[in-house]
Amino acid sequence: MADARAPAAAPPAPPPGAVALRPERADDAPFVFQLFAQTRAAMFAGLPLGAAQLDALLRQQFQLQTTQYRHGFPQAERSILEVEAQPIGRFYVDWSTPVVRVIDVTLLAEWRGQGRGGDLLRRLLEETAAAGRTVGLHVERDNPARRLYRRLGFRVIHDKDIYLEMEWRPDAPEERRPGRDDRAA
Repeated sequence: MADARAPAAAPPAPPPGAVALRPERADDAPFVFQLFAQTRAAMFAGLPLGAAQLDALLRQQFQLQTTQYRHGFPQAERSILEVEAQPIGRFYVDWSTPVVRVIDVTLLAEWRGQGRGGDLLRRLLEETAAAGRTVGLHVERDNPARRLYRRLGFRVIHDKDIYLEMEWRPDAPEERRPGRDDRAA
């Protein structure tokens, strides 16, 4: 299924402090690696590796993930999240299939827990609801973002051991729809 969204006009400049999305560019590679390394370093912290070995392992894992995303989701929108022109995260979404797939949403640690990720996902859910489309994602079982996804109305549809496959449907009961203040829960 092709992307059924209408072409959008250039968005107005966001207000100060607001999150803006822009397409990922080749020159974003160092930032995207930094983001990946920040979120994955703890996973490898217990290994008896020196700094150079840890860096090499993280770069290898980053390259594997990048290749997997590009081959598995060749038509995905790869966006960089910015606040006042400074990159703070990434947001990858594939609109090309019947179920809109959130591939990756990651914020730098200092930007997490402020409601920005929830606001971004609520905007996505509002857009998909207007089109009557379902949204799916995978999340690691121990990822704190899983609580946010549940508050937004995502439900587990498959338990894949380490990962949970979650889905949001536009026809879900009203209490599972975006729009209420999900940050406090």
